Amino acid sequence: MTIPSNSSHTENFTKHRAPFFTRTDYSYWKTRMTWYLQSIDLDVWDVIEDDPVFPTKLVDGVMVPKPKQEWNELDRRNFQLNAKVVFTLQCAMDRNEYNRICQCKSVKEIWRLLEITHEGTNQVKDSKINLLVHSYELFFMKENNTIVEMIARFADIVNGLEALGKTYKESEKVMKILRSLPSKWNTKFTSIQEAKDLTKLPMEELLGSLMTYEINLTKTLQKTEDKKKKSITLKATTKEEEEFEEEK
Repeated sequence: MTIPSNSSHTENFTKHRAPFFTRTDYSYWKTRMTWYLQSIDLDVWDVIEDDPVFPTKLVDGVMVPKPKQEWNELDRRNFQLNAKVVFTLQCAMDRNEYNRICQCKSVKEIWRLLEITHEGTNQVKDSKINLLVHSYELFFMKENNTIVEMIARFADIVNGLEALGKTYKESEKVMKILRSLPSKWNTKFTSIQEAKDLTKLPMEELLGSLMTYEINLTKTLQKTEDKKKKSITLKATTKEEEEFEEEK
């Protein structure tokens, strides 16, 4: 799959390198970066969610930064976790995006700044969610779409919503897909409803079933079309023969 980019950096799809952010499709990058960081170490992701704990100590009733020479192993571990994620995020940015975050000391501060910059404030996010929910509710399979093409369109909407914090249950997505099918799929819709518990039907199983039906449906339509062509050809041939006999 081609990833749109306005950077000369070529994205390297490898588990050993953080996904590179080219300032396009932030929700896609955010999802991949989230999984990447969690795959490194769950403690790394906790630093983003909970904010890093910088070494401090109580002096005269006030919490102040603890001198480095007084750090214990836990202090060093907490500081290193934050530094590790800050550096990972910096390396995953082009120069313009780096300039935006370079003054941030906390990884949570960086993450929040990126969210506000590319997703907007809560009000902006709510507006984006409303637009995507509207697209979700009106979603249907276009007449010239294949199942794969339809699912790709559906995934774009659902993934966009999930990136903004709006999720649907698996059963809700299954029902939405089924209800989005055109009338020529009614027979298949009914058979699935009768044979399966739709509240427990995995999306992968549904897609496999629909793709198989699509292949058979295409074959049936092709056979019908071939019969029509043969019938037209036969009629034309018969008419020519009749005209020939009349000329005799």
